[in-house]
Amino acid sequence: MTAISFQHVSKSFSSRRGEVQALDDVHFDIAAGEFFGLLGPNGAGKTTLINVLAGLSRASGGRVSVLGHDVVDDYAAARRCLGIVPQELVFDPFFSVRETLRIQSGYFGVRDNAAWIDELLNSLGLADKADANMRQLSGGMKRRVLVAQSLVHRPPVIVLDEPTAGVDVGLRQTLWQFVAKLNQQGHTVLLTTHYLEEAEALCSRIAMLKKGRVVALDRTSALLAGRPSTMLRFKLDGALPPALAPNARVTGRIVQLKTRDAADVEQVLAQLRSAGCAVEDLEIGRADLEDVFLDIMSDAPASSAATARAP
Repeated sequence: MTAISFQHVSKSFSSRRGEVQALDDVHFDIAAGEFFGLLGPNGAGKTTLINVLAGLSRASGGRVSVLGHDVVDDYAAARRCLGIVPQELVFDPFFSVRETLRIQSGYFGVRDNAAWIDELLNSLGLADKADANMRQLSGGMKRRVLVAQSLVHRPPVIVLDEPTAGVDVGLRQTLWQFVAKLNQQGHTVLLTTHYLEEAEALCSRIAMLKKGRVVALDRTSALLAGRPSTMLRFKLDGALPPALAPNARVTGRIVQLKTRDAADVEQVLAQLRSAGCAVEDLEIGRADLEDVFLDIMSDAPASSAATARAP
């Protein structure tokens, strides 16, 4: 069964610079029960696509449905199936945490929801803040309330748009434990994140957007297998030898180099020794999703389209 279906979705905006194509023929399905990742750089169109899914924006072309309900023609049923955690911290400053969740329950027509609200408060570490006014909460606690609001009506499809942006490690662990549990119970999860280690650990399948188009769509394991599998990582105080610099990714003192095999690793190390480079904390490991993401974003032209792979 298909939980979310994006059928040739396009979205354009008018600006002072002319027409902006935010989404360009986005086409893929997410199966019921999947934990699906939607990745891309800033401005790729991820939030625009979620806004179309949520009914906050109307597509210029194409069709979007949630569990068979068209988000335009059958919007009420589609929205009841969705629980969306937005990027922005949006809250009502006049209510406590528990009152906020009760009001959200009423918005969806859910009665006698106290037990589930208590479970949400306990699972998201909000029990001791239940009677606190929303204005008194830290940014991380407000983020937890947004997650609870999105789940209060027990939606079968959960959409998390950068849910852990700017929050502490404790919240990230608490949130992922709870969301993973919901996914195991059959809930479909759509996640956007810039923390690619989260996507690699959680998502069974991933789509990558670039300038409004899908440039990669496959199982996470296949994306990782399809790129050079060996990465050489080390710390370096000085400059890299010129021959190695074009293929290196440097973050501060940390250098990462793609290598094909053991012979290639030895050749790189020989070049470093010959140049007198003092290498520290040398590691040889497999490429991770961040490596794959950077490769795809640099390789794929904005006009290319990915071939969909089944869940």
